[in-house]
Amino acid sequence: MGFRVPLNTDGVRGWTVFPGQIVALRGSNATGSEFVVREVLEMPLLPSAASTPAALAAHRERLRGSRDAMDSDAEPAPLNMLFAAGPYTADDNLDYEPLHALCSQAADSYADALVLAGPFIDMDHPLIATGDFDLPDDAAHDPDTATMATVFKHLFAPALSRLAAACPHLTVILAPSVRDVLAKHVSWPQDTLARKELGLPKAVRLVSNPMTLSVNEMVLGVSSQDVLCELRAEELARAAAPGDLMGRLCRYLVEQRHYFPLFPPADRARLPQTGTAAGVATGAALDLSYLKLGEMVNVRPDVMLIPSTLPPFAKVVDSVLAINPGYLSKRKGAGTYARMTLHAPRADGEEVDGMISHRVFDRARVEIVRI
Repeated sequence: MGFRVPLNTDGVRGWTVFPGQIVALRGSNATGSEFVVREVLEMPLLPSAASTPAALAAHRERLRGSRDAMDSDAEPAPLNMLFAAGPYTADDNLDYEPLHALCSQAADSYADALVLAGPFIDMDHPLIATGDFDLPDDAAHDPDTATMATVFKHLFAPALSRLAAACPHLTVILAPSVRDVLAKHVSWPQDTLARKELGLPKAVRLVSNPMTLSVNEMVLGVSSQDVLCELRAEELARAAAPGDLMGRLCRYLVEQRHYFPLFPPADRARLPQTGTAAGVATGAALDLSYLKLGEMVNVRPDVMLIPSTLPPFAKVVDSVLAINPGYLSKRKGAGTYARMTLHAPRADGEEVDGMISHRVFDRARVEIVRI
């Protein structure tokens, strides 16, 4: 059985840690009263995502499209994806204008996929919190018997239905948030939203939070919980060299192999205030019995979507393309989303054990766009 022992870090020039972090330290415990740290060791990383040459060639040919295009030597068309995170409407209305604008952008740019992270119907929205709003005139529902699924069906789903009708080839992915009033599981990790009564088109795929999925050869990790803001609030540092804050926060996730490595989560009083009367953020609301569902399994994701209140960015961290698209709607103004163009993979790269690393960060271009 092990024992707790204080760490003496006087011999280490600089370090950064956070609660719940797994670390590897080199040092000695000569007296039994403290562990004297001489060096902070780097954590081993999961391998990068890779595929066989045949699989990459198949994805490349699929991007070419028709049989005539396959016979051509022209470069396949790139994959176009849009990433956005809620809230999707301003605090003073439920018109969802930013969402409609985003769907128009997706249609105009012939996007192949649209990934939306919750909240979709935000429990921290002032009008939702008070219930002081009206359904559209064409809803034909008694306000006394309407549910939040009804609200979603008549306020959020129509934008996706119009987009699906205009772009039949497009796939929409919805990942929930702990702030979604529709979620039956209000703690993180979360199950998918219940599709029944939401009025969603067939092009919409509902996933859990977090979720790792494959888009062609690309491994995409999605988590709607704002772990970056909480890590920044709880991080401890001593004489650390100035560097890239956002990159360091993202590196924590990759090194710890988890989409929420912080434990315990940050105090809700330290998080950004909401527009409700109480003003207290929902926070992570971790479900400890299911925390292992937040782990990265087998490989590092090629792309990691981690929305946050911190300034939006796209950074390459340990061969992982980390994207914070920002929020589509600020409390009183327009927000941002991310647009990614991913060029087709090549099947003639360097092989390791018969596999070729995807190296998505070499083939992708990401833009942060104001809505």
